[in-house]
Amino acid sequence: MDPLSCPVPTIVIDRPPEDNDPIDLPSIDNSEKKSNGVSISDVNEIVSIEDESSETESDDDVPKYRSYLRTKRRLSVSPLAVLRLHNTRKEMIANEFDRSGGVSNQNSITSVNSVASLLKEKIQTFPSMMRRKKKVTSDFKIKTFITILFLIIVFLVGYAYIMYHQKVLTRLYFDTVKFGKDDRSIHLHNQRGQEIFKGMLGRNINEVKPFRCLDENLRDDGSICFEWDKNARLYFNYEVKDGIECHDIKWEALSQDVYPQDCYDLPANKGNWYGGGITKSNEFPIDRASFDMSPFITGDSYSQQFGNAVKRYFIGAEGVAIKIADDVPLHISMNHNNSRQFCMKAMHDQFAFVNRLTPNGMPFLKYKICLGKDMRSLHQFLTQQSLFDGMKQGELSIVHSIMEEPVWQISANGVDYLNTMSIYNFTEQVVNSGFLRIGHVLINEFWQNEIGDYKVDEERFKDLQEKVDILHRRGFKVVFTIQPFISTDSPNFAEAVQKKFLIYERLSERSIPALTRYKSSVSAGVLDVTNNNAVPWLLEKLKKIIDDYKIDSFFIDFGTAYNMPHYYQCNKSLVNPDYYKSIFTSSIEDHVPIFGVSGAISFPRPPAFLSLPPVNSSWEGLQSVIPAVISYGVIGFPFILSGPVGGDYSLPQNYQKIPSYQSLAQPPLPDKELFIRWFQLATFLPAMRFSHLPSEYKNDLMTEVAKELFGIRQKTVIPILKKYLSESMNEGLPLVRPLWMLESHDAACLNVYDEFSVGEELIVAPIVQKGQTVREVYLPQGVWKDGVDGSLRKGSRWIHNYRVPENKVAYFVKMPDNTRF
Repeated sequence: MDPLSCPVPTIVIDRPPEDNDPIDLPSIDNSEKKSNGVSISDVNEIVSIEDESSETESDDDVPKYRSYLRTKRRLSVSPLAVLRLHNTRKEMIANEFDRSGGVSNQNSITSVNSVASLLKEKIQTFPSMMRRKKKVTSDFKIKTFITILFLIIVFLVGYAYIMYHQKVLTRLYFDTVKFGKDDRSIHLHNQRGQEIFKGMLGRNINEVKPFRCLDENLRDDGSICFEWDKNARLYFNYEVKDGIECHDIKWEALSQDVYPQDCYDLPANKGNWYGGGITKSNEFPIDRASFDMSPFITGDSYSQQFGNAVKRYFIGAEGVAIKIADDVPLHISMNHNNSRQFCMKAMHDQFAFVNRLTPNGMPFLKYKICLGKDMRSLHQFLTQQSLFDGMKQGELSIVHSIMEEPVWQISANGVDYLNTMSIYNFTEQVVNSGFLRIGHVLINEFWQNEIGDYKVDEERFKDLQEKVDILHRRGFKVVFTIQPFISTDSPNFAEAVQKKFLIYERLSERSIPALTRYKSSVSAGVLDVTNNNAVPWLLEKLKKIIDDYKIDSFFIDFGTAYNMPHYYQCNKSLVNPDYYKSIFTSSIEDHVPIFGVSGAISFPRPPAFLSLPPVNSSWEGLQSVIPAVISYGVIGFPFILSGPVGGDYSLPQNYQKIPSYQSLAQPPLPDKELFIRWFQLATFLPAMRFSHLPSEYKNDLMTEVAKELFGIRQKTVIPILKKYLSESMNEGLPLVRPLWMLESHDAACLNVYDEFSVGEELIVAPIVQKGQTVREVYLPQGVWKDGVDGSLRKGSRWIHNYRVPENKVAYFVKMPDNTRF
């Protein structure tokens, strides 16, 4: 039979061949023969391997079968048809077979036997190739699977970590604070689930629906972030420390015409709010005030909205407090249009917050709301600070001296009224009284010819050095008043302009000094203490005064923020004009002794005291003292220097307010009853100041009252002040406290405004109304000894119709808890 006529063979192997097995070769169909050689047009099924178990064997275990056909022949380069494996249903190209079998197919087929030989060779090499292929494929799949599984595990662990912490943060945050994203309402709850504070955020944002912030705008501290497109971005964060929950809230404006504003309700049934400072017309507590949006800076409370000291801290009776960041361009309003709301707004203007200090120049509002179990513990946590830091040896004794010894203020109605003899004569009256203690002699700015001379006027004080030596021998300490203002009539003005030591007009490239008006100077520049060269120039002059005249210390009269030139610009930009006070004080306090300051936004380092603002010599002026002392104590100023007994100045009946720059003349001798009641109140304050002496009345009753009050102060008040001085220095608590600091859970203590405590052991209930000799007195929990008649009284109750004659003051000393009636 012609070999070329044989059909394409199909061989099925059901098992490995044995040596004696016959081999059936199928015949070849001649119809498939072509003129140009052999061509196989259709191979439907080449091999069917039934034994699956052999696929899992290793190469070493595979038996090597001897060919029963013939020896290997060279193969054709022509591509073979696709071989279809029935069991695995996988397809392989012929050249893969070639590589696996390790044979060459570079020669052409010359006979039909070559086709059978080729098929036989491929069949024999196929099991080995498949085992290798499957092994390689299996290893690759395992490695791929393990890699993918590892990546999935890493992703799931990271995702679970992030979601867990976000869930914890969200749960903790919204357990006590619920925020409605659509209406931007916020509700704060205590641990019992009771709502204690609520408000609305972003009052002036028109966009309703917020979006989650983009990744590049998120923070690493875990803050929750919302964004109102092209309006503002809001961040929430949460922390708990020592049982106090604090929620941080920050708005970032994204447009020039957006000013973040948040408002909170102050319902009357939720108790009063304290803090901030004193307000215009001396409304107290602060939630009783009513004013429109105003820049939160110091001022004259008779002309501007706030007094000479402010602090961005407010606390409510429900144990809620708000602290606003110092660098916010802050405006606030209270009860505007009888809304019973407290609103905060971040906004730049042309004076108070003219400097845009953020990278994008947009305003931001940043504050925290803290919740505590009660008002007392919350306040103690938020105001805790150590005033001992930076104190020098001997400075604590100066604090004791200011408490123990009166401040004798030498006032004068003008430059011509103050000289060496007026100072000497005043101190002579103190000595000759026989019962008045030697103390500190405070001399106003008229010791120099012009404000800013920083040099004693030698024409009026020719023998000042001699008189100061006499005062020192008698036990007095001499204090000079200085200001940062330099009158245009002072010789120092021209020098300061030449050396560019003065604050300059905005946009003038430091060529034009900015001028203002203050007290006796109708035109003055302001020393730029942000200029590193200006401070040494000032210190040199102050040290020379100390060396020449042995002055003990200086009292710094800053004025208020509104005494700065309107278009001021310092060498270094200020957050607001009040920052000038802090920079000035910190620049010189390490080099010259400071007795006190007239205004502040941060507490000066002791022994410096904060002076109360000047008040009118009237019953209204007396009534303003207690709220001012308590307010400043609450916001973190424990050492208060009250004004002179009887008032700082006297205004005509029809003169309602005064310009803050006006120089105030010493009032005439006040009414006797007013002076006595003022004296009684001042006896229990941290420091006493006099511009009029009791002996000026030439009245026996006045003399007896003065002797008795000085005795009460030395025997009762001073020991208690010293006892609680350490607590104030360590924790920042005030020496003079509102009653709620003793019993914050006592509702009555939250609503008493004309009483106060010294430390926790002395309750004072002075008379501040003209002609009044009877009043209501409330005593907190405990047993109290009446300072008038010595009787014991039980606390947590009111004393009705308590009689207080003109020569007496109501005060009560706390007795030990085991005291029996």
